[in-house]
Amino acid sequence: MSTPLSRPSYAAVLRVPHARRTFSAALVGRLSYGTVSLSLMLSLTRSTGSYAVAGLVMALFGATSVFLSPYRASLVDRLGPRRALLPMALLYAALLCVLAAACRRPGTSEAVLAVTAGLAGACTPPLGPTMRAVWAELLPDRRLLQRAYSVDGVAEELLFVSGPLLVGGIVAVASPVVGVVLSAVLVAVGTLAFVTSPATAALRPAGREKSDGPAAGRGGPGQGRALLQPVVVAAAVGVSVSAVDLLVVAFAGERGLGDGTVAWVLAALSVGSAVGGLVNGAVAWSSPTRARLPFFAAGVGLCLAAAGLAPGLGTLVLAVMCAGLFVAPALTTAYLIADESVAPGFRVRAGAWCNTAVNAGMSVGAAAVGLLVERLPLPVCFAAAGAVAAAAALVPGYRRGAARPAKGAGGIGGAAQSSSVSSELPESSASSES
Repeated sequence: MSTPLSRPSYAAVLRVPHARRTFSAALVGRLSYGTVSLSLMLSLTRSTGSYAVAGLVMALFGATSVFLSPYRASLVDRLGPRRALLPMALLYAALLCVLAAACRRPGTSEAVLAVTAGLAGACTPPLGPTMRAVWAELLPDRRLLQRAYSVDGVAEELLFVSGPLLVGGIVAVASPVVGVVLSAVLVAVGTLAFVTSPATAALRPAGREKSDGPAAGRGGPGQGRALLQPVVVAAAVGVSVSAVDLLVVAFAGERGLGDGTVAWVLAALSVGSAVGGLVNGAVAWSSPTRARLPFFAAGVGLCLAAAGLAPGLGTLVLAVMCAGLFVAPALTTAYLIADESVAPGFRVRAGAWCNTAVNAGMSVGAAAVGLLVERLPLPVCFAAAGAVAAAAALVPGYRRGAARPAKGAGGIGGAAQSSSVSSELPESSASSES
């Protein structure tokens, strides 16, 4: 399914047939990911009376969700969204309800909570990567796809801001397990509406990869090498961004500022990211995506390093906001490169690898900065956090195939099928994209 449009804009993206219905359904389901973490943490803390146990259970929930994401995505690619995504979502929702019931029952074994949470995380449906695969199917024009990914990324970020606020409203009048049940309902209803959309039905199952014929090259080393740059940059940005939370807390503590200061600085990061994402999507870039990605990664790193030199709160807010301007563009561009690096039947997996990289990077960053901040001066810690993103800018970009679609014409699949020769040339010799 594809609809060629002559005027690339955010409005044009949402005017594509079935786009608004499909995107809205995906956002309803993805809102669950913004509400589940806080509501589950609060439920576990009240149930067990132990922060350590709650933290361990949440760690298992997060680990199975993050590190099994590529495998769940491969099921969506092989079986199609309806056959793979809906059973995952229903099982995930059911396990969340079991967790909610277990948290309400006094004396529930910690082992039961941990196993149930681990199983729930393992079933988390990859709605974000699948939605991006749907965008790629709907929009063969790369300029429109860039805008679609930008608005998708900004909307997702807003969900992770509004989700905890929604949970805050719930716990003010009810038990936090209500938030867990709400998360289950959101993911079940949103996924059901998503997979029944005609746009989602257009994603055809790829089946199992074959080892013979030209298709073998699409899933082989060339494809993996093409994914290296976006995955590494996504992980590095995750490390750098997650470090900001604790670094800002340390900054406020050194200067005797209140906890409210931290919220304002982190809000500035989110605002900067949203603005940067929208601007990036609206610009008609003449440079290739693989040439832009190092620029965005370096921008994150340099701005964070500069934040460590901030003499006061005002300059810190400004520096962190400037860093945010590059965060959403870096991640959006990484998703674009991942999409164009694989054949259509691998799109959900490619997006899931970037998602996994971001989340894994955030976990590593949070742990690493916690060790550094107690041993090194704060400016050095900021510089170290920025250096991770800046170093990722040095990773070279490689193209999967020698043939590329003409600007604004044809889809990814057409390009993939036009050549069976795998080319692994650095992007500096690649054709220009917009």
